[in-house]
Amino acid sequence: MSVAHVLPDYLAPGLRAIFVGTAAGHASAARGHYYAGPGNEFWRYLADAGLTPLFLGPDRDAEILRCGLGLTDLAKLRAASRDADLARSDFDVPALIAEVERFAPRWVAFHGKTSAVEVARALGHGRRVSLGRQAWVIGVSRVFVLPSASGANRSTAHLEGKTSRLAWFREFARELGGD
Repeated sequence: MSVAHVLPDYLAPGLRAIFVGTAAGHASAARGHYYAGPGNEFWRYLADAGLTPLFLGPDRDAEILRCGLGLTDLAKLRAASRDADLARSDFDVPALIAEVERFAPRWVAFHGKTSAVEVARALGHGRRVSLGRQAWVIGVSRVFVLPSASGANRSTAHLEGKTSRLAWFREFARELGGD
């Protein structure tokens, strides 16, 4: 018997990038769509950075595959308001690594540091993860860490040299376009 995930994965072979969140928020779980929480800027940042040709929004999240992009979360079985509400046992790192290796996107873009830290540690790269391009890979996929676009994450204190979250999404778009 398989266990239902909070949100479906949107994955396919040949993607430019897969965005990996930590876990669906409660609003996203209730609506059944990625990044549906009030104040979450994820979809606006994708469009404004040129990663998608138009604003999709949570209700059109399945259309992201047409943009050569995918979506998944590290914790698939329960929603959480904050990353701190999750235990390490909620994260299925081996399943994520297997999916990335199976679909082999050019890039894996972690949406927030929590999921990136868990995967880096599992791959033997320690717990130090900065925003931006990483020196390590997952299979053949390069890795980039974006700041969370959650409405609860408004502080600019941890942007590591950038003036906005959108600036990080634009940098990722340049990396993606430079392939």
